[in-house]
Amino acid sequence: MLNFDEQRFLRIQTGAVALQKRLETVINTCLAEGADSIFFLGTGGAAILMQPAAQLLQRRSRFPAFIDMPAEIVLTGCANLTEKSIVVMPSLSGTTKESVALLAKLKEIGATVITLVGHAETPLGKGGDHVFVNFAEDDTSCESFYLQSLFIALAILKARGEIEGYERIVAELVSLPPLLLEVKRAYEPKAEGFAKILAGSDYHIVTGAGNVWPEAFYYGMCILEEMQWIRTRPVHASDFFHGTLELVEKDVSVILFKGEDALRPLADRIENFAPSYTDRLTVLDTADFELPGISAETRTLISPVLLATVLERISAHLEVLRDHPLTTRRYYKKVAY
Repeated sequence: MLNFDEQRFLRIQTGAVALQKRLETVINTCLAEGADSIFFLGTGGAAILMQPAAQLLQRRSRFPAFIDMPAEIVLTGCANLTEKSIVVMPSLSGTTKESVALLAKLKEIGATVITLVGHAETPLGKGGDHVFVNFAEDDTSCESFYLQSLFIALAILKARGEIEGYERIVAELVSLPPLLLEVKRAYEPKAEGFAKILAGSDYHIVTGAGNVWPEAFYYGMCILEEMQWIRTRPVHASDFFHGTLELVEKDVSVILFKGEDALRPLADRIENFAPSYTDRLTVLDTADFELPGISAETRTLISPVLLATVLERISAHLEVLRDHPLTTRRYYKKVAY
């Protein structure tokens, strides 16, 4: 595979699933001590990657689950955020400015802070009440964060008796790393073709629904915009027909991500509509990826993980096609802001 270290990928994703038992133990302890809510409070891309887990709890549990922006909470506070709250703070660097600022406020409140970081010797690596360290880099962090946050959500569902087949689901998730590698290998022959579509336009409408919407948002903002300087319009499939559809015309690129959860019909609606008005609809559907031994139920939970693992292959080809390394920045961590 182009510019890809298979062993590094396996090491990082195996590290993520190895955290499952301890994550479950920490969640059980928090609940036993009276925790009454959970907040997913990341910044930037890491925050977006928490959305599927937060959504899972909001849809399937009566345990209050919130997702918000640290930069805003630092300025305004939040009435629901108390000493009985669990706060999950992801940061690959462990140094994200807005998250570090919030950490001090959380200490004052007395909330229990779980940090998910790539480096232990950092403010967030040292500042959490429960710190989970799994080294990753930009091209491998999505799957790692998706899986860690999913383990947290599932542990809450299990503790509250709101899920069936928990042990089977967790066992399937723990088996994922080598299966994800096979998904990459199988998709590699198609990756350059998709990358050429992305390289062929300076503007894309990127859309999806359900638990793959965050990946659509993430890929548009954090990869195409930040890492490739390609303009995008990420829009949830539910909102597509309330404004964005008027921008669809011949030669306008529409990138549609399809997952396998109950929200798939919202993506189907766009897939049925767009070809009548543009000849540049491109669909990336997780149902096309083979995952031996993984149940349909578990597949619905990991659609964003599958997209992330395939999109990494697409991005690897994209940076070569455009002669624009994914590490190139003009402003991000380069200038004062």
